[in-house]
Amino acid sequence: MLQLKPLDQNVPIFQQINTDVSPVVLVNVFQVAEEDIPALLKAWEADANWMKQQPGYISTQLHQGIAGSTVFMNYAVWESVAHFRAAFTHPEFKQALGVCRSFTGPRLIEIE
Repeated sequence: MLQLKPLDQNVPIFQQINTDVSPVVLVNVFQVAEEDIPALLKAWEADANWMKQQPGYISTQLHQGIAGSTVFMNYAVWESVAHFRAAFTHPEFKQALGVCRSFTGPRLIEIE
C-alpha cells in the first residue's frame, strides 16, 4: 500500500502543481521491503517509459541507497509544472502507483 509522506509539510505537492513555474525537477524518495525491490524496479521502468511519452518530459533517473539500503530516490526534469501536472494526474499513471510501501514526496523544485 502506498503511503504518501510530504517532503515539505507546509507546501504539499497538490499545492505545488497549481503553480506556473518552468522548468522544474520532481524529487521523491521512497522505501520498499527488500523482497519488493524487483517489482519496484519493474514498475519504475514501466512508469518511466510511459512518462517519456508525455509532453514536457525531459529526463529521469532512479538511485538506490548503498550497503543494502531499500531506499530509492527518483528525480525527473520537466519543462513546466503544467506538463508534470498533466502526467501526474493522468488516470493511467495513478493506476500504476502502489508498489511502494512508503513514498516521501513528490516535491517539485524550480531550476535556477
